[in-house]
Formats: sequence, structure tokens, C-alpha cells
Amino acid sequence: MAIHGLELPFWASLALGAGPVLFWRSFRDLRLQRLIQNTPTSRIRSMPMGLVEVNGEASPRSELTAPFSGRPCAYWQVDIATRTRRNGWTVVHRNASGNPFFLRDETGVALVYPQDATARLNFQVEEECLGISLPDVYAQYLDEQRPAGNALWRLGSLRFRERVLEAGQRVYVLGTAMPRPQSVAISMDDELEATGTEDRRARRLHSLDHETLAVIRRGENESTYIISQQSERELTMQLGLRAMAQLVGGPAFTLFGLAYWLHALSMSRWFR
Repeated sequence: MAIHGLELPFWASLALGAGPVLFWRSFRDLRLQRLIQNTPTSRIRSMPMGLVEVNGEASPRSELTAPFSGRPCAYWQVDIATRTRRNGWTVVHRNASGNPFFLRDETGVALVYPQDATARLNFQVEEECLGISLPDVYAQYLDEQRPAGNALWRLGSLRFRERVLEAGQRVYVLGTAMPRPQSVAISMDDELEATGTEDRRARRLHSLDHETLAVIRRGENESTYIISQQSERELTMQLGLRAMAQLVGGPAFTLFGLAYWLHALSMSRWFR
């Protein structure tokens, strides 16, 4: 698409502002890539307290269903986007389940608290709808959540996305391991006693709870916390490629914007 003369100052200003940001983000991504590479993969039974990297299968601790598809899962994420004037999309709402889930490998079980995690899950549901004629599942979600701007969004097109981590799926977790609090076991015992449920699911959850060796969550000293269906290799490769693109693109955008405005200023002085 050709850049018209009237749009060139806008793009030059945008490039001048975005260039330093991209350059800074390249170092952030390189730091994260190095952190992942330098953190050894641990088995749950032998993992140290502190920053750990583990792999295992997810298992829900509570009955949880994804809000759009209704699929049972261990964790879900959703986002809603509105269409822009340039026919793109802007995300205006994000949400995720905060329910803890179990992570099991060949050696043991850990309890994962997903709050404040950077989750990289595969897309499961993506649908575009007119805001004035939303399917019931999306209309009900918006009515329940009541996000700011809800009425305005419905005047245009909306895109709904849902990501789901299902029971039994492999997941990579980089976070901070902590000793299991006693309240975890107590809460499960109280729940079973209160409901009187002794079916197979309740016994399985009770067993997993007592097998739990530690809790993984976002740490106070090290805030890096990733839950991903991508492998460690895929994550580091993606981060490396993105960092290199930002490392080259950041200065290039900055030079373009700076060159344009220096040229514009020199021309304005010349014609005075």
C-alpha cells in the first residue's frame, strides 16, 4: 500500500516513537531467552525451591469449563477484539481462569497457580461476529462480565478467541517453586467432608492433593512466569528470532523517522 504525502509525517512519527521501544524489547527478549536456556529442567520430585523449569501433564483440580466452548479444562484464556478503521483488530478485553491445576511428571505432582503467568496456549476457538447479533454464548459472557465499553463494541464487528489447556495435555512451566502450604490439603479435606462426595473423581483429586510436593507460582524476587504448550526449544527459538528482528528493526525505524523530520525541518528553513 502506497504511503500518501499526508500520511508520511504520521508514519515517520510512529517509527520515531516505536524504534526505541522495539530496541529495548529486543534486550528484554534476549534476557528471557538466556534465562530459559540457563535454567535446568527439573523433575518435580527433586526440583529445588526457587526458580524452576518443569514439564508434565496438566490435570484440573476443580470442575472448570471454558466460557465460549464449554469444554472441560485445567486452564483457559479468552480475548475479545474490535475491528479498526484499517481493517485490523484491537484487543479490548482479556480474561483467564485463576483456578490452580495439578502438573504431573514421572516423579511427582506439583500444584500450579496460574495467576499473573504469561500463558502461551494454542488457539482452540476463534469466531468473528456482528455486535448487534451475537450468539447467545458471547452475549451471555459480556452480560456477566460487563466490561467497560461493552455497549460501544456491539456497534461493530467483534472477534472472540479462546485458548484451552485440557486435562492430559503436556505443558512447560517456568516459575517459582514454593513449599506446599498446609491449607491446600486442609481445604480439600473440608470440601470432601462437606459434600460427602466419595466418587472416583473426588478420590482422584484427594490423592493428587496429598501427592503434591510443591506449589509453582509467580515469584516475588523473580517475576518471570511462563505456562506454555510450546517446548523449551520452540520458546527460545521464537524469542531469539523476535529479538533479532527488533534489534535490527528498532534502529531502522528510528533512523527513518529521524531522517524524515530532519529533512522536513531543513526544507522548512530553506523556504523561509
